[in-house]
Amino acid sequence: MNIEDLRIYILSKEYVTEDMPFDATTLAFRIGNKIFGLTGLDRLPLQINLKCDPERVEELRENYSCVIPGYHMNKKHWNTLILEDDCTWSLVKELVDHSYDLVYASLPKKVREELG
Repeated sequence: MNIEDLRIYILSKEYVTEDMPFDATTLAFRIGNKIFGLTGLDRLPLQINLKCDPERVEELRENYSCVIPGYHMNKKHWNTLILEDDCTWSLVKELVDHSYDLVYASLPKKVREELG
């Protein structure tokens, strides 16, 4: 799994934009101008921070060694997914989708309507 495969999948989702708001190596993925994913372009192995329902964070961390508390993030709402070992492509897609859906649902109604 590499950064381009990850980017292609994430950017295929409706209304997603990407930018580098913090520095030249941290890529943010947004919907409605709210971040739902962050990845360091210089991090090896490849990692991505994803928003997560607080009721699922512990379950995921206990069941997958590739899921750890969100690096530099609120540990209650964010996980870091290390894209190696037991991290399957289906798990990556599931957690990207989950993060996207959480953030989309939290957008104000007006913003969701503007997006379509």
